[in-house]
Amino acid sequence: MLDSHLFSYSEGSLCCESVRLDELAGEFGTPLFVTSRQSLVSQFRAFEAAFATLPHFTCYSVKANFNLSVIQALASEGCGCDVNSGGELYRALKAGVPPARIIMAGIGKSEDEIGYALSSGVLMIKAESVSELRAIDRVASRLGKVARVAIRINPNVTAETHPYITTGDSKEKFGIDEAELGEVFNLFRTLPNLSLEGLDMHIGSQIFDPEYYVAATQKLLDVLESTRSLGFDIKWFDVGGGFPVTYDPQKPATPIGRFAEKLIPMLEGKGVTVIFEPGRFLAANASVILTRILYRKRNHAGKEFFIVDAGMTELIRPALYQSHHEVLSVTRHDRSIVADIVGPVCESSDFFARQRMVDDAAEGELMAVLSSGAYAAVMSSNYNGRLRPAEVMVDGSDVRLIRRRETYEQLVQNEI
Repeated sequence: MLDSHLFSYSEGSLCCESVRLDELAGEFGTPLFVTSRQSLVSQFRAFEAAFATLPHFTCYSVKANFNLSVIQALASEGCGCDVNSGGELYRALKAGVPPARIIMAGIGKSEDEIGYALSSGVLMIKAESVSELRAIDRVASRLGKVARVAIRINPNVTAETHPYITTGDSKEKFGIDEAELGEVFNLFRTLPNLSLEGLDMHIGSQIFDPEYYVAATQKLLDVLESTRSLGFDIKWFDVGGGFPVTYDPQKPATPIGRFAEKLIPMLEGKGVTVIFEPGRFLAANASVILTRILYRKRNHAGKEFFIVDAGMTELIRPALYQSHHEVLSVTRHDRSIVADIVGPVCESSDFFARQRMVDDAAEGELMAVLSSGAYAAVMSSNYNGRLRPAEVMVDGSDVRLIRRRETYEQLVQNEI
């Protein structure tokens, strides 16, 4: 979605904040990720304002975009971090986030990762199975620690979203099934190196209807009541993330205030601190991919193709989820054309848009793929021997390189 202030046209040229994108392409080359720092900050502040009356702690879901500068921008506003691996924990710590403001998630944490989290002093570890609880206890025993733990409950709520990003259905791999809770609670009484301090859920991503959160939250509140009746002191109540953003202007996201209106009355006065884990909500519309048109061609049926220098190796979401991303010409044109915007990768699924009305731009001109701040750079690859692109962050008129473009030497640096 084109932000009217942070990504906008000025004198016919697309800008990020106060900086022209064509000037960035000239300095840093393409493909190029361009991130608005003000967008990250303003989204976080909007989220905090919506839930201001509720005792809560917001943890940015690092998996959405783990660039150190993105993490730092949010941490500077008081945001914590939700990490899903040792690598994401390393990144959060490297970005300067205090360990006590980091929570460790992930369904398949190794004992090495568990040890790293405990040794680092993270706020808590979220467990997703009985076997994992036993593993955390073993590691904590070796380290002479008592691990602060939350259990992730699978609420068996199937939200209306893409099947690959729904996580609260009992058919999926995530969380502990309600039927196992009796065994789990008994286990805590036998494992001396665990302290049960939190309950957690996550029902998916791009959830437009707040009623799915209402249903899942009520189930978790029922578990909270049961847990307390057994004598456990629950301090943290984690409802996850998944709040929607607008990718397609024809399908605007539900305002975050609508979720707050539903959830605050349910959660206030429960004697817990509520944890939220927005990732996409904070990062998705903060970045664009700047890409250059290499070639234009028309096939025998009259179909137009714009072949650009970015592809599914930079943004796999259209191929993986059939997701919509707006694509704009950096220089405005009076004439439009229907075309496929496709990348250079040797796969038919390598596209950003199909049969899309776009500006009639020429070879060599620039285009911007919007809403590329979440699940883009973090899911990038070197398929076809491609180099991961550079990334820059814009703050007003200030521009800073936050990731160098890869080199051919880096493609083989770990091979023997």
